[in-house]
This record gives sequence, structure tokens and C-alpha cells, in this order.
Amino acid sequence: MTKQLQKEVIRSRLEEHSYISDAAVTMSLFLALQLDKPLLIEGPAGVGKTEIAKVLAKLLDTQPIRLQCYEGIDVSQAIYEWNYQHQLMFLKLREKVSGRAESVDEEKLYSEKFLLRRPILQSISTEKQSVLLIDEIDRSDEAFESYLLEVLSDWQVTIPEIGTIHARTKPAVVLTSNSTRELSDALRRRCMYLHIDYPEYEKELSIIKAKVPDIDEQLVRQICAFMKELRDQDLRKTPGVAESLDWARSLAAMHIRDLDRELVSSTLGLVLKDWRDQRDVGLSLSELLEKTGVKSNL
Repeated sequence: MTKQLQKEVIRSRLEEHSYISDAAVTMSLFLALQLDKPLLIEGPAGVGKTEIAKVLAKLLDTQPIRLQCYEGIDVSQAIYEWNYQHQLMFLKLREKVSGRAESVDEEKLYSEKFLLRRPILQSISTEKQSVLLIDEIDRSDEAFESYLLEVLSDWQVTIPEIGTIHARTKPAVVLTSNSTRELSDALRRRCMYLHIDYPEYEKELSIIKAKVPDIDEQLVRQICAFMKELRDQDLRKTPGVAESLDWARSLAAMHIRDLDRELVSSTLGLVLKDWRDQRDVGLSLSELLEKTGVKSNL
């Protein structure tokens, strides 16, 4: 009964922060928090993966610490780096005070006061539990994944010059992936796994209403119907919920109450981010609008 109550609290708190959840999302968050396991979220771009970490930080009343992954990312950007400028200033100051160059103990030169804490080390060094968002982990390489294993398994970071730094508090870790490459089995084993796909019509309807509360009821239904038809097309870059929200906010700001062919054609740049997709959809726009139930005004 207690666990069920906790899951209900998570679900209701997500909705309080305008995140329309479902059973899989709620259960994954609940288990990840209960078991102190990282949550790996995979799915296409723009479906709300990163938003889960942001809302989780609000639930835990803390700020998310974000590590944006990219090709070539390494320890110095992700975990720690030595502040070489401050070390050099320290050496120069010692020389100026003594009037001559003198040797400095390595322990003084490589101490925590010269340590730059990057997102991963920062997340395990806070007094209060933090939320560590490792965004688009699939953009990094397998060598970088191996750096993460020590943190995700033992909640510690080993720095050769000063030893092992253990976590003061275990962060709640959320990793996101757009599935641009296959992640290693070692990383997957250490995580709770959640896959998020494009939402069904009713869920997207609820999401847009929650995020754009002043939108016209008929307009939001037309937007969701059109997006559903659009995602069934053979597109190079399928639009996600993020694009639906951008479109809805823009149309609501213009006080639009009803879609038509001219309006859709002139605002496709908010939804489709590839010129070839815009061209192809433009050629079949009347048919798509007819399936959506929108008058093409031809």
C-alpha cells in the first residue's frame, strides 16, 4: 500500500508540473529512486526524455546538473580537470615571495583547491541529493561510457593525483539516448530502462492542453490529428512533441481557432526541419488535411 501511494505521489507531482505521465514512466521513476539506479531513457528526439530529468529535479527540490554529450567528450569535460592557470599563479606567487624558484610538493599543487569539478564530479560532491542529466549519451563513444561505469556502479571517481572521491550523496541519474548508436551492454546493465515513443493522439492532446492552457479546443484537436497523420509519412526528420508544442504556442499566440491549408503551409517550418520533408509534405498537404478533417480551402 505504501509503495502504491508513493507511485501515486510521483504521478500526481509530475502532473502538477505539467508532465503528462503514464504507468511506464511513473513506475520507472519510482523504481530508479527506490533502487538508486540510473534511469536510461531511449526514444526519438523531441518526445520529452530530457523533460523527465528536469521535472524529477523539481520533485526532489533541487537543480539538475546537466552533462551534454558530444563526439569526442572526455574526462576533462565530464568529470574533472586541473585548474592549470591557478596552479601556475600559485607557483609564480611562491617564487615572488621567496625571491627564487623553489620546488613545491605535488600534494600542494594537486589538491582539491585546484580541482575543477565538471558535472559528474559535481553531482556526487553536493551535500543534498542532485539530479544528474547525462543528455544524448549515444553521441559519445564507448571509451567515454567506460568512464561512467565506476560512477554508476560504485558512486565514486578516482583521480590519480589525489585518490578516490566517494559520493557524499548518490545523485538521481537520468541518461537519454536518441538511439543513434547502440549503447554497450555494460552500461545498460547498470540502468533501469525506459523507452518513450511518439505519443498517441489522446496523450498528445493532454500534453498540449497542459503546456498551452489558453489554446482553442478545436485547434488543439486539429493539431494532434495532423501530427498523427504527419508521423505516418516517410520523413527524414519526424517531428516530436517539442515541435507540436512550438506550433501550438505560435498558433495560440496568433489567436488562431481553426487550421486551413494556407496557414499550415506557411507554418510548416515550425514542424518540419528538413527542406525535403517540407517539399514532400507540401505536395500531399491537401490529402493530409482531408484525413485530418481540416478544410483545404482550395
